[in-house]
Amino acid sequence: MPLCSPIFHHLCYNFFFSALFIFSSMACELKILLVVSVLPLVSILIPLANAKPQVPCYFIFGDSLVDNGNNNDLETLAKANHVPYGIDFPAGPTGRFSNGRTMADFLAQLLGFDKFIPPFSTAIGTEILMGVNYASAGAGIRDESGKRLGDRISMNKQLLNHLTTASRIAVLLGSKNAAANYLSKCLYSVGMGSNDYINNYLMPEFFPRSRLYDPQQYSTTLIKQYSKQLRTLYKYGARKVVLLGLNKIGCIPAEITIHYRNRSLCVDKINSDVQLFNDKLISLVDILNNDLTGANFIYVNMSLLSLGDSSSTGITVMNSPCCKGRCTRKQVPCTNRSTYAFWDRYHPTEAASSYLASRAYAARTPFDVYPFDIRRLALL
Repeated sequence: MPLCSPIFHHLCYNFFFSALFIFSSMACELKILLVVSVLPLVSILIPLANAKPQVPCYFIFGDSLVDNGNNNDLETLAKANHVPYGIDFPAGPTGRFSNGRTMADFLAQLLGFDKFIPPFSTAIGTEILMGVNYASAGAGIRDESGKRLGDRISMNKQLLNHLTTASRIAVLLGSKNAAANYLSKCLYSVGMGSNDYINNYLMPEFFPRSRLYDPQQYSTTLIKQYSKQLRTLYKYGARKVVLLGLNKIGCIPAEITIHYRNRSLCVDKINSDVQLFNDKLISLVDILNNDLTGANFIYVNMSLLSLGDSSSTGITVMNSPCCKGRCTRKQVPCTNRSTYAFWDRYHPTEAASSYLASRAYAARTPFDVYPFDIRRLALL
């Protein structure tokens, strides 16, 4: 059976997730095994330092995992434009929900860009030709997801913002045809769905979805809406599209705290519900590639991507955030940040984002991506 076949991938994928978490029979402490250090990422980045980008532009759609400042001027609780956020970022706090760079930042570097992709909220002039970041903390596939946090730019609104950008590029390049040709060569990454669970389905006291749909039905309706949005993105010119799967939401510190208080076990029920979405997203990749002429969609596994010896990576703290509580201005984060997987209760550290980006860009196993990695997608 070929490694890239959907059947093989689903078999490997299910086996992978069943084996990813090993529990100590004595202490019931979760140990997630990672295999890489930052060295492989550095080795990839070095030859790209002075190279021409592999794609002319990179467009980013998503939520707080890759937001780089679009929420700064919104009326929302979901903001990260203050210390200790950005403590390891060259420019300090920018709106990134991390101590440093996000996965999107690392991917931009791996693609050969020598500058960070600008947020839509501040992008002006010809800089939009290198791409735009539309991501917004709290955003979801569904418009109501994240509304308890305040204002946010949902996937539907991010698509409208991209239409505005496409119109501006048409003006800069002289015609709609020139813009369409240009945009077809660009890379697009889309990471949506986390808030449709964390700030929607998993809050039955505020949202009715869990009372109206069982997990299977909810994942189906989410994918149906997501499919329409991705087809709209194709209509607006996207041809090379990276779809980021959902991570194991039941293993983020926030959900562990809610359900287990002083224990470190993942919430298996949440993980199984989220996996229904991921399984359907993998299938959607095949559907979109078959239905849309010239389209190349790929899927990236966002759950820590491989088994291995935990001693081979510096990331050793998997269940506790480096920045405790809500990570407010008064918070003093941990000093050994490169050893933590989570920066705050929801978001990965720069070290974890580096790890994820390196595996998404240059896959090492069939579990990392489907049907192939970002490096190959960029070359198409």
